Amino acid sequence: MSAGKLVQANGRLYKRSERPIVVVCVDGSEPDYMEVAMKAGRMPWLKKLIDSGVNTNRIAESVVPSFTNPNNLSIVSGCPPRYHGICGNYFYNQETGEEELMNAPTYYRAKTIFSSYQDAGAKVAVVTAKDKLRLLLGHGLDYSKGNAICFSAEKSDAATIADNGIENVNEFVGKPVPSVYSSDLSEFVFAAGVKLLETVRPEIMYLSTTDFIQHKYAPDEEGALAFYEMMDGYWAQLDALGAVLTLTADHGMNPKHAADGKPNVLYLQDLLDEWYGKDQARVILPITDPYVVHHGALGSFATAYLPKGVSTDEAVKRLSAVDGVELAISGPAGCAMLELPEDRMGDIIVISERHLAIGTSESRHDLSALDRPLRTHGGLTEQKVPFISNRPMPGIPSDMRLRNFDAFYCSVNYAE
Repeated sequence: MSAGKLVQANGRLYKRSERPIVVVCVDGSEPDYMEVAMKAGRMPWLKKLIDSGVNTNRIAESVVPSFTNPNNLSIVSGCPPRYHGICGNYFYNQETGEEELMNAPTYYRAKTIFSSYQDAGAKVAVVTAKDKLRLLLGHGLDYSKGNAICFSAEKSDAATIADNGIENVNEFVGKPVPSVYSSDLSEFVFAAGVKLLETVRPEIMYLSTTDFIQHKYAPDEEGALAFYEMMDGYWAQLDALGAVLTLTADHGMNPKHAADGKPNVLYLQDLLDEWYGKDQARVILPITDPYVVHHGALGSFATAYLPKGVSTDEAVKRLSAVDGVELAISGPAGCAMLELPEDRMGDIIVISERHLAIGTSESRHDLSALDRPLRTHGGLTEQKVPFISNRPMPGIPSDMRLRNFDAFYCSVNYAE
């Protein structure tokens, strides 16, 4: 490592460090999950750390839409989607006229912190649960240099030196390929992180989990408590290995169901069809991705393209009066407020309240796989996330609006 030198990424300066820097993104970790688990005695390492006072324990804000891809890419670039371009898992490409998954690196408009550190000669490592993020997180890495590793737990058996900077991952970690719909997927990420820190010892490392558990279980349910107990054990190991460890999340999580357990949903496409004619408007749900079993592609954020001749102001006014809508705003105004790229958002943006999800048309959502009451995310009410480090960071300016994408910046510049 080369202490004292600076690395630049997307207009911010990052120090080099003699200590390994590890940032963990706990997908879907509403702050209550850690609080409840600590009170239940299931997170002894974290509770001892926080009780000691020799740490950083703050609440930060995620970017909105509070979904996986926009926030993970914000964390690894140190800037909001306005600059890096990833504003959802899914969008309407106005250039091609097609609705597309935003998983390919060609959609990404910035430079990752990892590629900047690699260019400076540092060892970097990235482990993500789902393969949908791997190419984006690894954008710009040159595996031929031998100082970069990036792989997913989901496709760990397919990792190669040429494409991931590592091979024989399952043998290296000592675990088989986990099921994508399980807590094992996230546990694999942490087991890999510990192994990498013990052997390769990267200067910076990013570990990103899946929110399968948070979608299924409330903070006080055993499924969640066991999951956080598991993570606590791995964090203790990372801490013992000398890492500057910073924990944050890509978004929170809230129940969005009625008292009878049925999903509480505003079907926005059906509503706009009623107002403006069948399929005259186009509703896009940025939460949409290949893994919809646990949320049915229902979140709390939508954008819509209106028919020609329809007044945006009129549509915003009508939607603002709909029960359960927290915010209806024009696309340009919403992008300015939420720091989103205008060319990837529609004429209007709609965000629902805490306990309401947004769908397209009721007939287009297959909710048969939901085996528990709906819990999901995407809105302003899922923007609060933990920001915890095992090191104090007294240099963080008191007036700084702390964001989850400040995790690497604060870890390298302010951690004592």
